Amino acid sequence: MTKIIFMGTPGFSVPILDGLVEAGYEVLRVVTQPDRPVGRKKILTPPPVKEAALKHNIKVLQPEKISGSAEMDEIMTLGADLIVTAAFGQFLPESLLESPRLGAINVHASLLPKYRGGAPVHYSIINGDDKTGVTIMRMIKKMDAGAILTQESLPIEKTDDVGSMFEKLSLLGKKMLLEMLPDFLEGKIKDTPQEESQVTYSPNITREEEQIDWQKTSRLVDSQVRGMRPWPVAYTMYQDSRVKIWDTMVLEETTTEKPGTIIQINKKNFWVACGEGTVLQINDLQPAGKGRLKAVEYLNGVGREMEVGNHFE
Repeated sequence: MTKIIFMGTPGFSVPILDGLVEAGYEVLRVVTQPDRPVGRKKILTPPPVKEAALKHNIKVLQPEKISGSAEMDEIMTLGADLIVTAAFGQFLPESLLESPRLGAINVHASLLPKYRGGAPVHYSIINGDDKTGVTIMRMIKKMDAGAILTQESLPIEKTDDVGSMFEKLSLLGKKMLLEMLPDFLEGKIKDTPQEESQVTYSPNITREEEQIDWQKTSRLVDSQVRGMRPWPVAYTMYQDSRVKIWDTMVLEETTTEKPGTIIQINKKNFWVACGEGTVLQINDLQPAGKGRLKAVEYLNGVGREMEVGNHFE
């Protein structure tokens, strides 16, 4: 029986771990990030992968930093055949990558060499791409630069956000991994080097990137909103207060008003001018200190003094 070390952290990783267990592979250890405080009350919460591993009665390791850790020493004594990672969130030392008989492979949520890095799904939506996908590759010291073992694409619908795409890509990754592994274990998979001239990167989203630039077209602003939902959530400033924008819709209307100007207030939503004379409808938003609200709830509550001609900064 093939012995595997699995490394992953968020919900994206869970179906992939479940698939390995259900397919009969022996998962010796699951390695994930430490429990973190979550929410306003900062409740210490385990990563989704930890919860999944415990359901399968698999021992969990949670090093703050795996390089040079006791957990890494333990992994290297287990005699694993393969390391499988899926959104683990840490760099792995070369000595660890090379310790299993068959090395290490990664299930990455992009069509490499496009979007190497930690936020490929976010950037694919933010940039308005019409498709993304999953790449399973060999792991080497350089980030997401190993040879491609298999790759499949998936369309990005106009209603998709990071949450929905993570679910779709996770299930695709599970399917691809389970289909590929038998041939991989027998040495039948051909390595395909990545084309370095086509490389792009998707570093973790910064706080500055979360802020909406109303000079962009309504379509790009809508892509940013979906590309940051449900986390970290795009925001704008209104009357010196941060307002998160959760749901929008691109309209066919045009305007000559300055980008960021509120140009129409309806019973259920309101419209904002964007770049190049385009218009965006705001459906759901979240004022500072409040929960997510429908625009009508906002307009009848904390936003009741909003008027046409006011501006988002």
